[in-house]
Amino acid sequence: EKVTLVVDGTRFAVNPQIFTAHPDTMLGRMFGPGREYNFTRPNEKGEYEIAEGISSAVFRTVLDYYKTGIINCPDGISIPDLRDTCDYLCINFDFNTIKCQDLSALLHELSNDGAHKQFDGYLEELILPIMVDSARKGERECHIVVLTDEDTVDWDEDHPPPMGEEYSQILYSSKLYRFFKYIENRDVAKAVLKERGLKNIRIGIEGYPTCKEKVKRRPGGRSEVIYNYVQRPFIQMSWEKEEGKSRHVDFQCVRSKSLTNLVTVGDDVSEDHEVIMHHPPQVDELDRL
Repeated sequence: EKVTLVVDGTRFAVNPQIFTAHPDTMLGRMFGPGREYNFTRPNEKGEYEIAEGISSAVFRTVLDYYKTGIINCPDGISIPDLRDTCDYLCINFDFNTIKCQDLSALLHELSNDGAHKQFDGYLEELILPIMVDSARKGERECHIVVLTDEDTVDWDEDHPPPMGEEYSQILYSSKLYRFFKYIENRDVAKAVLKERGLKNIRIGIEGYPTCKEKVKRRPGGRSEVIYNYVQRPFIQMSWEKEEGKSRHVDFQCVRSKSLTNLVTVGDDVSEDHEVIMHHPPQVDELDRL
């Protein structure tokens, strides 16, 4: 028995038994023992139209996995496209499965996987406790500066840094500092935070004051403090629901209907007094009795 798969307008006639040997993949489940319960049905020609958005050239390359257990990626096939196809078909994308000439592209994809898993651990272990502490204080956003384990912060109480760093949270972690050194890892971290529902995510490198270097005296007795700054990663995120409304308060100039002129107030009071004199209050019937 052979089945016909239609991918990107190209027909592939294959023996479904090669798929059932890999039951954890999508095609293995499609043509496995529960085939009659599968949501994918053949068209009027008895063909299966699958893998929408995947090119036939990439799918032909992936078919080698079901025959040999290895995907030999030829020149001209994009590693990211191959990765997307493997994810769609539930095929493990690792160095045991993929063989290609472009090692840089392959290692880049593997690094993305490793960074995703690593940052998941950092998020639960290091970052989330700081976010929870900020939330308990009523904050709806968090700005965390990542310092190394060897960094020290010694601010002068009388002359603190002038840029509002007191609102930042400090996280001492050399391993997270090294993780954020790579811009690709920062992109992965942004994707992870976005998957977890956070918003207004910013990750980058900024100067952070560690200690006071000297104080300059300005004419008139004013002093200027010079701090030592180090370049360190920072991560900022928000869980605010109404972020668009909280940033700006619009004080519109609305024409008031209330009385703003004392002369006008006096006139109104006089008119009201006249009304009271010409129209005395009605007497209650009980008072008459």
